[in-house]
Amino acid sequence: MANLDIRLKKINKIYKEGDVIAGVVVVQSKGELQHQGITLVMEGMVNLQLSAKSVGLFEAFYNSLKPIQLLHYSLEVAKPGKFPSGNTEIPFEVPLKPKVGKTLYETYHGVFVNIQYLVRVEMKRSLLNKDLQKQTEFIIEYKTQDEKAKTKLINFTITPETLTNVKEKQNVPKFKVKGHIDSSCLQITKPLTGELIVEQCEAQIKSIEIQLVRVETCGCAEGFAKDATEIQNIQIADGDVARNMAIPIYMVFPRLFTCPSLSTNNFKVDFEINIVVVFVDDHLVTENFPLKLTRF
Repeated sequence: MANLDIRLKKINKIYKEGDVIAGVVVVQSKGELQHQGITLVMEGMVNLQLSAKSVGLFEAFYNSLKPIQLLHYSLEVAKPGKFPSGNTEIPFEVPLKPKVGKTLYETYHGVFVNIQYLVRVEMKRSLLNKDLQKQTEFIIEYKTQDEKAKTKLINFTITPETLTNVKEKQNVPKFKVKGHIDSSCLQITKPLTGELIVEQCEAQIKSIEIQLVRVETCGCAEGFAKDATEIQNIQIADGDVARNMAIPIYMVFPRLFTCPSLSTNNFKVDFEINIVVVFVDDHLVTENFPLKLTRF
């Protein structure tokens, strides 16, 4: 009976380019363990995929959708031999440097764009025994960034006339919602804040919600596939709210599912916020605002 594990020294597993990733490979065995060597691989990949509606649109896409390798490092941590019974810890240190001509983007778990960094160990064993494998994810954050967050206040007024995504405006009840978002350019570690006031509304309101949306673009010069998907939805008001009362807007950005806004030759990751007013009959109106996220 044998077991393989990886333990990184940093508990939070957050690293920056130029750091050294240090830890131990732990081998646990009941009885003496024969092996054919242990290899450690550190890699960073961008995986892109198309949504169902985009598949087949462009032949050229398939070349631009190949995984992009940002980081790859291989290391032999133990030569073939034997481990004694019990626990054996093998220390390792790996420098965190991108491949030539590549950039280490921040870790991001999206739907059509995925940026992930892994440390993987593999123990080769004799033919009769199964090879052992273990992997763990670590998180990359930018060390520096050219673009820093600058406050850009957004004042908004939402009425039936301002709606662009409604076909039959005459069917929308008369209403007026005013407010502001403190900034559309934000540091990812700080919350989105603002306030909203329902000045008037003919119909009864069921709910007011703030929706965070990721807009992922994959493609190349021949064409792009752009898809928007919801990350999280926060209800800021329940029921037919009092008129002319300030309702605070507050949203924290979830780690891993957001990252600083990113634009490259093959893919883009942008973010937007939707303010959604839901009426009692379940009809809803939405106003959309693009966001710019930065690390600093």
